[in-house]
Order: sequence, then C-alpha cells, then structure tokens
Amino acid sequence: MGKNDINYIWTGKKRTFLGLPWSFTRYYLTETKFITKTGFLNISEDEMDLYKITDKKILRPLGQRIFGCGSIIIYSKDTDNPTKEIKCIKDVRAVSNLIDEYTNKMRDKYAIRGRDLMGIYTESDQPENTDL
Repeated sequence: MGKNDINYIWTGKKRTFLGLPWSFTRYYLTETKFITKTGFLNISEDEMDLYKITDKKILRPLGQRIFGCGSIIIYSKDTDNPTKEIKCIKDVRAVSNLIDEYTNKMRDKYAIRGRDLMGIYTESDQPENTDL
C-alpha cells in the first residue's frame, strides 16, 4: 500500500525549537482515523478512530505561540491510547476544527453520540456501602 493509496485530509509534523519541522513524528488525519507515525529506523504507527473521540483541548503556551504553533490533547474511548497529544503543530485551531468536523461526520455515519461512548454503572463500579 503506497502513500497515495490513502486520502489524507491533513498532514503535519511535530515542530521543534523555533517552530521548525525537524522531527521524526508525523501526524495524519483521514476521513475515519487520526494516525501518529514516529521514528526513523524503527517506525511506529498509532491509529485512533475518529468516532471514539470524546473531547479535546488546545494548549498554546507562550513558547509555541511565538512561532504560530500549539498542541491538541485528544481524549477518547480508544483502549490502547485514551489520551493522545498532538504536539507543537502549525495552525492548531484549523486542525482542531478539522478533527471536530470529521469526528461529527463519523458519528453521524455510525449513529453514535457522546452518550453512547459513556460507560454504564454496574454494581461493581458503585462505591461500597460502609454503613452497617
């Protein structure tokens, strides 16, 4: 499967000192997944289905704002990675809006809303009654 086989909505690199893309971390947004690819010789890829995203937060510390960058923290119901930080990327607000747009499209496609991703209390989840 080649690079052109996947239709990327957005791609970006983690920025380092002075906002330069000198990093071996690359981010990809497709219509259905958010992919993080890290490494040079040993490459690791982590995928997150967009419909599993429950919330996100934008961080724009002074050092990143100076160079037009920011970070996004994604909270999801993904079992292997419940939080994902998209570190120091350009146009953080535009990327956040793209993630929102495609997350909502995937939720509409699968008829899933945020309440569907929340767990249901079971007897084992409830606090123990200490009154005797």
